[in-house]
Amino acid sequence: MKKLFFVGFVFLFFGSLIGCSTNAENTDGSTEGKVKVVTTIAQIGDITEQIGGEAVEVESLMGPGVDPHLYNAVQGDIKKLDEADIIFYNGLHLEGQMDQIFENMEQEKPTIAVAETIPDNELLADPESPGISDPHVWFDISLWKQAAEAVRDGLIELDPDNESIYNENTSNYLSELDDLEAYAKDRFTEIPEESRVLVTAHDAFNYFGEAYGFDVIGLQGLSTESDYGVNDVQHIIDTLVERNIKGVFVESSVSERSINAVVEGAKEAGHDVAIGGELYSDAMGEAGTEEGTYIGMFRHNVDTIVESLK
Repeated sequence: MKKLFFVGFVFLFFGSLIGCSTNAENTDGSTEGKVKVVTTIAQIGDITEQIGGEAVEVESLMGPGVDPHLYNAVQGDIKKLDEADIIFYNGLHLEGQMDQIFENMEQEKPTIAVAETIPDNELLADPESPGISDPHVWFDISLWKQAAEAVRDGLIELDPDNESIYNENTSNYLSELDDLEAYAKDRFTEIPEESRVLVTAHDAFNYFGEAYGFDVIGLQGLSTESDYGVNDVQHIIDTLVERNIKGVFVESSVSERSINAVVEGAKEAGHDVAIGGELYSDAMGEAGTEEGTYIGMFRHNVDTIVESLK
């Protein structure tokens, strides 16, 4: 019996050594030895890939068209979270159905809410509930840069051997984000100031409006769980008529039903308005496409808005 116990102990001991070697550098292109990262939304997955480079293996739980406000983790997600070395999620109740899961994971491994690292005075409040912060921080590039830095810091703390890689990749990525912001601001000059009204299905674009000078109107609140009524639709129609706005926008992760109600209501009021295009709000595009990256998604939104409203 003692012999079996000793053999078991040795097995566990060497197993733990193997487990501790997962951060070792590998050169064969395999995932062995890389930091295993799990993120919730793909926006965070993308910045983690940009910053982590070859040192990380990243998997995002929520793909194209998935609404994080309504997302419920399945058993396979729990397994991925259990096997991860580090978890990055947005926080600020964006992934509201998973809050308890993250609280549990924090007891076991680094579990970082990147949006919650941004100072409170830089966050926007929910107009309907001032005590709640708007979670859609990725629509202000200056705030998303802080989220990227939170990812960098989390990776360095977990994996200090690759600190130089994480620092260099972050510096390069922040420079790309600066270029993206300059591009956006330049394109927005094509839209007359009185036409800078962004009508969408829910209030995902408030940071965008604050940063780039748009009046933003969403039928639903910060969460797609919010409801809307006839008065909400009528308020938007009145604004469209008053300011002669010709385009409204659907979102890739939200049903078109609410926006179609606005279009039909405007027509009944004698005002022609069209769907100006599809914007990426809470989810990005398909992996392997430009819109499947944060920068490509943001550029798509900029170009779509400008072409519809200019």
